[in-house]
Amino acid sequence: MTARTADIAAAKQAALEVLRNNARDGRAGLPRTAAWGYPEPYTRDLMIVALGALVTGEEELSASLRRTLETLAASQSEHGCIASLCDVPDDLGASDTTPLFLIALALYRKHARKPRFLAGAEQKAQRWMRYQSPSDRVIVAQQPTSDWRDEQWVEGYGLFVNTLTYAALKLHGQNARADQLKLMMSQLDVRKHKSQWHVHRRLSQPDKPYLALWAYKVHADEHFDLLGNSWAILTGLTSPARSKQIVRWLEKECKVLQKKRLLALDLPPCFFPYTQPGDPDWHPRYARYNKPGDYHNGGIWPFVCGFYVAALVAAGEQRLAEKKLLALTDLVRPARKAKVGFGFNEWISAQDGVVRGQDWQSWSAAMYLYAAECVALGKTPFFDELRSL
Repeated sequence: MTARTADIAAAKQAALEVLRNNARDGRAGLPRTAAWGYPEPYTRDLMIVALGALVTGEEELSASLRRTLETLAASQSEHGCIASLCDVPDDLGASDTTPLFLIALALYRKHARKPRFLAGAEQKAQRWMRYQSPSDRVIVAQQPTSDWRDEQWVEGYGLFVNTLTYAALKLHGQNARADQLKLMMSQLDVRKHKSQWHVHRRLSQPDKPYLALWAYKVHADEHFDLLGNSWAILTGLTSPARSKQIVRWLEKECKVLQKKRLLALDLPPCFFPYTQPGDPDWHPRYARYNKPGDYHNGGIWPFVCGFYVAALVAAGEQRLAEKKLLALTDLVRPARKAKVGFGFNEWISAQDGVVRGQDWQSWSAAMYLYAAECVALGKTPFFDELRSL
């Protein structure tokens, strides 16, 4: 065993410890979002945790996911919306919790061999999603700050929420609607828009193969969304050739950011180029909560990087995936407050590499486990089958 292999093994063991710890003694008997900072059971976090929890094969984690899904079904709104907090039915308004619930439900059903588990809740959630399309043509619109980026302005047809919707449709056998959504998402193709100067001037390459952050009618935002594009690759929304183009483009841009001292680590920011004061999409609140290179305005999030590592495997970039997994292993080690071997922190400042969020974050640990499994297998569990549907 090499030193780096041993590092990965140690990080995987630590990630399991985080998930086991956070699955116990949370509020209302549900998992904690982070061991110390977030005792609340945040829905989107715990639905993403499903990916890492299920690849471990641990019954305790599977049972924890089942309890979470059952609680969400019991607290589902009259019209089918899934709450942002598992145990607070009135905490509604998120755009991504309902499709994430549908995805995690499909994965759990397959894992547990229970194809009709929570069938009524699924039907209600599917109905809710049908009414999230203003054009009544599958593609979903959202309100600003209603997805995982509670400090980032995403409006209209957001990339991330629609990649989730696509995955949910495919996993639940609604292939015709999924195909229709895939066609509708051509609105997010940056190659079809006139280049936005305030974005383009900070990018080094004129050709941009990725999908835009959001679009709606004549409006769009061409910033790069790492999580949304990773999901597009994983789900097969982008072709194999285009997926490789996105990876090449992204890696080149990251090298430019490093040369400009705007990126201190060997992993991509969640969003770039960073929105700056004076940009047309700058909001005064960003000055305090969403500074350039921080939080949702370009922070480095371990769980997002886990999806990127998985996307690299899906794109056939196995050697690069191995390299980025090692970088992710280093990223999840520092802690902000806790005295632990691996911090699995929430997010890290892109420009100085300093951990800024909460330690022992559930989705940071879960997506490390998922990414490591993808690299070890050379496959992407759950998504390989989805891309073949």
